[in-house]
Amino acid sequence: MLFVALKWLLAAAMVLSGVMHFTSSRTYEQMMPRWLPAHHALVLISGFCEVAGGVGLLIPATQMIAAWGLIALFVAIFPANVNMAVNHLPLGGKPVPGWALWLRLPLQLVFIGWAWLFTRA
Repeated sequence: MLFVALKWLLAAAMVLSGVMHFTSSRTYEQMMPRWLPAHHALVLISGFCEVAGGVGLLIPATQMIAAWGLIALFVAIFPANVNMAVNHLPLGGKPVPGWALWLRLPLQLVFIGWAWLFTRA
């Protein structure tokens, strides 16, 4: 029962976050390191991947690939989280406490571990 609840919670979080990439794309673009090209396109692609990964977790036939995809996504977005912490960037134009920005970094490991739970049938 807990396993199913954790899967639905992660799926919902990913779908919600992914949709926000489309509705608040400027916020996500501002998080990205300058050295990355095509910020807007990357935000839309990552948003699509989050939605697809979240939905994919709920389909037994795609659960494993979706979980691995989310793990890859969490690794891929890590530079944006580092960029936010190092440069103390606001979130949606609102200042974020420095400790919260740095806490997001190890939180990525939690999300990776969470997704890893669903890499098996």
